[in-house]
Amino acid sequence: MTDVVFLVVSLLTVFFAILALESRELVYGAVALSLSFLGVAGLFILLDSLYIAIFQVLVYIGSIAILIVFVIMLVRREKWANVTSGNERILGIIAAVLLFSTMTYFSLSSSLTSQYPNPAAISDFYEIGSQLINDYWLILQLTGLALAVSIIGALTMAKFENR
Repeated sequence: MTDVVFLVVSLLTVFFAILALESRELVYGAVALSLSFLGVAGLFILLDSLYIAIFQVLVYIGSIAILIVFVIMLVRREKWANVTSGNERILGIIAAVLLFSTMTYFSLSSSLTSQYPNPAAISDFYEIGSQLINDYWLILQLTGLALAVSIIGALTMAKFENR
């Protein structure tokens, strides 16, 4: 069963990566890139590496891909600011409700909170911050650099799109 799930997730990841590269519209390419990143997170989950999967979702989907979409929408405001028909608004509301209900369902059915019944087993915030600054400073700096490069890349892509 795991082999079938791996095959499906890897094929979807490659499909969305190719779609991100071949998309003529920048917003659709950025959304396909986000879905490809989500597939990579799914592959990390299959490898029993939950921490890296959560990091993948938070950093790559939560910041880089969404940042690209926001920058493109801000630069090309005239195209995305007006909704032409009521169908798009209704589809957006339905998609938002489905996304919220799916996230709520998976959050409530998750076993992440039951893994640590003792709150003392989790490090306090001072210790986490100390480890980030002292032990993982290079990774923290590289993550900031990756976010800065993604902003510059999104602005560059939006600038070339306007020409």
